[in-house]
Amino acid sequence: MASPNNTAIELADVRIETWPLAQPFVISRGAKTEAQVLVVELTCDGKTGRGEAVPYARYGETLRSALELARQPWPRDRNALRSTMPAGAARNALDCALWDIEAKMSGQPLAHQQSSKLRRFETCYTISLGTPEAMAAQALDHPNLKLLKLKLGGEGDDQRMRAVRAARPDARLVADANEAWSPANTVGFLAVAQSLGFETIEQPLPADADQFLAEIDRAVPVCADESVHTSEDLADLKNRYDAVNIKLDKAGGLTEARAMANEARQLGLKIMVGSMVATSLAVAPALLLAEDAEWIDLDGPLLLARDREHGLTITNGLIAPPSPLLWG
Repeated sequence: MASPNNTAIELADVRIETWPLAQPFVISRGAKTEAQVLVVELTCDGKTGRGEAVPYARYGETLRSALELARQPWPRDRNALRSTMPAGAARNALDCALWDIEAKMSGQPLAHQQSSKLRRFETCYTISLGTPEAMAAQALDHPNLKLLKLKLGGEGDDQRMRAVRAARPDARLVADANEAWSPANTVGFLAVAQSLGFETIEQPLPADADQFLAEIDRAVPVCADESVHTSEDLADLKNRYDAVNIKLDKAGGLTEARAMANEARQLGLKIMVGSMVATSLAVAPALLLAEDAEWIDLDGPLLLARDREHGLTITNGLIAPPSPLLWG
């Protein structure tokens, strides 16, 4: 893809936006009722490129700190940006905006440039943490969605998994414990997950206590999330994890995420492509990683009360490529 004249790219706007959720989103670390996102707009020769990101409070990021970082001087080149700005939401928004404006300047949508990615991909639909009965009810509320991701929280997770499986024997199931398990219950919970046909369990143990995973026979593939941010972290996953969740906000943009996916494959790791709760603008770039992933977890737009204009089309859990009017 031909790059625009980098020196002509200008930072037009950096702002914070708030998007209400359709219903509260609950994980082991708390609940939210709205998605707050950082949006970057770049301009060049009358074209506009956009990127959206969500700071990770888990890693000390805030919307204000990400906004201020994005406003600092930075190189108008994706590879230089990757090497000079720390990974996180600010770099993600800027990197994705650069991808977008490069596509706009070339006159050829990214989806068309990567013809193998023109097909639709099935995304997980997230079942918020709750009582077993409430989670089963959520699963029943969406009978057309066939890939469900359960948010787990520790005590009682065996009953939560059993309740959702009983409600939806037809569905593919994965789960995310968000660091809520302990060495005392992990083996038992993994055995329950195996008996119920779960395909993977994401981040069962805290990132600073996950060495235990190397000491057990993992009955179900375990996927790293909080334990991995960028490609530099992948080698340390050896013997503890079987898969890795690649998120643009953690990686600091699509440029690093693509490198991360390539290295994960070389290390024999399976791949989940994930995102934070955000609009279609944040999710669209991650679709360029979907072709080579076992699991796609990009349902953020489905959790919103409303999405932005020209948002992704998601029908029965299948995501279509983005319109160039949205991104790319």
